[in-house]
Amino acid sequence: MRADRVFAYGAAAGLLGDLFLGDPRRGHPVAAFGRAAGGVERVLWRDHRGWGALHTLVCAGSAVALGAAASRGGRSSTAVSVVLTSAATWAVVGGSSLVREARGIGRALEAGDVDAARERLPHLCGRDPQSLDADGIARAVVESVAENTSDAVVGALVWGAVGGVPGLVGFRAVNTLDAMVGHRSPRYLRFGWASARLDDLAGWPGARLTAVLAAVAGGDPRGAVRAWRADAGRHPSPNAGPVEASFAGALGVRLGGTLSYGGRVEHRPVLNGAAGRPVVARDIERAARLSRRVGLLALGVTVAARALATTVNAKAKGRTS
Repeated sequence: MRADRVFAYGAAAGLLGDLFLGDPRRGHPVAAFGRAAGGVERVLWRDHRGWGALHTLVCAGSAVALGAAASRGGRSSTAVSVVLTSAATWAVVGGSSLVREARGIGRALEAGDVDAARERLPHLCGRDPQSLDADGIARAVVESVAENTSDAVVGALVWGAVGGVPGLVGFRAVNTLDAMVGHRSPRYLRFGWASARLDDLAGWPGARLTAVLAAVAGGDPRGAVRAWRADAGRHPSPNAGPVEASFAGALGVRLGGTLSYGGRVEHRPVLNGAAGRPVVARDIERAARLSRRVGLLALGVTVAARALATTVNAKAKGRTS
């Protein structure tokens, strides 16, 4: 079976697994990678970019090497290759967990239980929940749904289409390392620099595809494109900017503004400020549904792109033979 079909069947099965099974309560492969990366960090940590780059190379490189070894071992059997791709896709995507957590917070807000929403918010993002009122929590959730649609679903599918199982696990490894050490705290400002920059590079294509698909699948395509073009470049993150701006325009809401992480206050630009309204609790469900649609469209786009690339390469080889 051609590699593009292996990816198509495996990725579709993996997304279905995520939809119906979600993440395991115990023994998640990403959590196991995080523990291993933490162990490597304890050995290598120095307040130095070079040691941080070595940490990134060891952890991400090991994940890619493991994925490549598994792929080579399964090449003799089409069924094994499909199962490996399916398992890797299921392990690295997190669309169901994202939507489940978002909807749980949304239900609490709609019931008027702000304390319960604050208690659940850290499961979804790193904001300081005690500093947020109900609308602030809703905005934080919508922003997290937008950003994590790219990080937890679309980006993984893009790299799966490019590199198969090694691409899938490599992308998730890089993204996990960024979440662990890529933030601007005193401990990780230098040590986490390489992980943060590598995550920016790895996330670039998935973020742009997410922004495009949010415009296509949202309720206001023109508004999404307008907000993306006008506001994305003002966001401090090169990848979160396009995604959040496109979601804001598609949903007709305003995102960005003042937020607090770990006691540190940031004043981010407002996205879709001229055309949007403040986020309220009911917008969480709208964002969750948009995330689902974007994920399904991303599967179709990446499968089609992989098939086209395989066909073009086959024809090119045929002309040169």
